[in-house]
Amino acid sequence: MAKELTPQEMLRIDLTPPNKDWMDIPTVIKPGIYCYPAKPEKVEIVGMPNPHVWSPLDDDWGLPEDWKETFLEGMRERLNKHRSFKIFMDICVRCGACADKCHFFLGSGDPKNMPVARAELIRSVYRGEFTKAGKILGRLAGGRKITEDVLKEIWYYMFQCTECRRCSLFCPYGIDTAEVTIIGRELINLFGLNINWIQEPVANCYETGNHLGLLPHTFKQNIEFMCMDIEDFVGVTIEPPFNKKGAEILFVTPSGDVFADPGIYTLMGYLLLFEHIGLDYTWSTYASEGGNFGFFTSLDMAQRLNAKIYAEAKRLGVKWILGGECGHMWRVVHQYMNTFNGPPEFLEEPVNPLTGTKFENAKSAKMIHISEFTADLIKHGKLKLNPKRNDHLKVTYHDSCNPSRGMGMFEEPRYIINNVCNNFYEMPENTIREQTFCCGSGAGLNAGENMELRLRGGLPRANAVKYVHERFGVNMLSCVCAIDRAVLPASMEYWVPDVNVCGVSELVGNALIMEGEHDRPTDLRGEEIPGFAKAEGEEEVTEDV
Repeated sequence: MAKELTPQEMLRIDLTPPNKDWMDIPTVIKPGIYCYPAKPEKVEIVGMPNPHVWSPLDDDWGLPEDWKETFLEGMRERLNKHRSFKIFMDICVRCGACADKCHFFLGSGDPKNMPVARAELIRSVYRGEFTKAGKILGRLAGGRKITEDVLKEIWYYMFQCTECRRCSLFCPYGIDTAEVTIIGRELINLFGLNINWIQEPVANCYETGNHLGLLPHTFKQNIEFMCMDIEDFVGVTIEPPFNKKGAEILFVTPSGDVFADPGIYTLMGYLLLFEHIGLDYTWSTYASEGGNFGFFTSLDMAQRLNAKIYAEAKRLGVKWILGGECGHMWRVVHQYMNTFNGPPEFLEEPVNPLTGTKFENAKSAKMIHISEFTADLIKHGKLKLNPKRNDHLKVTYHDSCNPSRGMGMFEEPRYIINNVCNNFYEMPENTIREQTFCCGSGAGLNAGENMELRLRGGLPRANAVKYVHERFGVNMLSCVCAIDRAVLPASMEYWVPDVNVCGVSELVGNALIMEGEHDRPTDLRGEEIPGFAKAEGEEEVTEDV
């Protein structure tokens, strides 16, 4: 059991450079930093190799006899298949431009968490096993052979990277260290060495269509329960459509929005928005997951789990797909989906049925983000809004890594927030937009047993939130990512206790003026809006922008 550290203890970060070469510093696997290993039955469900019981703290990890040959053959195969991986292995000059850009290095001081050093764990094996200089000169050329200790070191640090790509933004050669991590994890998974917080959602998604393992009737009932809350808080009855053939739009969102606080309030915002505009859409109880933990396992697994979205769109006969607030879902959709499982020639280029806007950025994938859709509705004056209903909140916005760096979506969420809230404050410039800091728990690291790692990794983002909290009184951190909504509450409670977390669509739901609504003295969380019960009798404010 890891010792629980106070914030003061956590802040004692030693940044003194080591007095030894990094290859001479043994890796010590520490509780609170690593995640529990995958359960063998969850590995077996999806047909991944070497399902077995093991522990990171054991000397014997249960590796197959031919594991070295398997590792090297796997690396050779990926060097030949992915040109980018080969380039990234060759061109790094170890300049260190990325060193202080990683949230895990900033929060821990561990030199092997500098992105250049973390990638060097694999790059050194590449040099030692695949290059002439490395084979001849060995360590003198930065090369080393693959051994059990080296494999364990790779395992330990591949799961101390959230694939956020902030380091890549500052690399003068454009090296995408996240892709190195992806390949590193693929190699680890050749031996059944995944972590359970990734492996179990992968198995669940393969079996039931979502990470949480919700069966179709449970998925449907959870959404209907939220409709009951909406009726209590808003006074509007909503009957969401499920598996409706011939609907214009298929809506897909991460299952965390269906089950977990505070994501459920984001989902209530979706429901109110769709009811408000009379959208012809459907949920699917089979493609009930927009997220893709397969992406944290291997590209092949990401492809397998992503396939259900297009399959359901085709089965239901929709025209195009609308996606909810998720982070890695949108990296997969924006950069991989069309290649993985497309092109979806049975779908049409997305067109907003209320405004006529063609989303030309989605010509290939035929899928758009809920924030793009909502911002377009606001721009064309299609929503009746009362931003005063969010006056109890002083809001800042966290650019979730994948929608921002992964798909370039910076303005739409801010445009929405500025139209549904009267109190919006930006964090410092070098912590937002392209330079945004990660939540510290993405890429499948949002477990409980690695809480020290999560809190250390979340420190840079929390520090920026603390700045606007102390300067402007910010009490709400908004975002467009389900993992952010799941993990940032713990980070805020630890580092900035007076700040809560919400999705942007929750703020939209609070502000929407619904036809037939009753007096609304509370927000979607059922929390009283100070002074609003009195103001409710006044004329509503409609934002026509």
